[in-house]
Amino acid sequence: MLQNSPNIAAFEAHVLAIEADLDGVVDTGTDDDLFIASYLQGHVAVVAKPMEVQPDANLIKLDQAIMRSLEEAFDNNELDVVDQEKVIALWQSLLSKRQLNK
Repeated sequence: MLQNSPNIAAFEAHVLAIEADLDGVVDTGTDDDLFIASYLQGHVAVVAKPMEVQPDANLIKLDQAIMRSLEEAFDNNELDVVDQEKVIALWQSLLSKRQLNK
């Protein structure tokens, strides 16, 4: 069995913490909060999973990949502008929390 490098383990810990924060919205958020968190959670799941095997994965690369994924979705008019802003604000909040807890 392959051992995870410290970088991969740290990255996975950050992803798990982000996912836990998103899951926590179920307990504390409004219906709108739940919608925004669920939408973002889908992007995090799709983007972060393949990154977990990359030894150079980090929060900066995750942020870039998530923002790219969101921009593509927004370009396809998946959400209205107000919801787009809420998704981005939530993502930035989650990312800031992880960067403070390095």
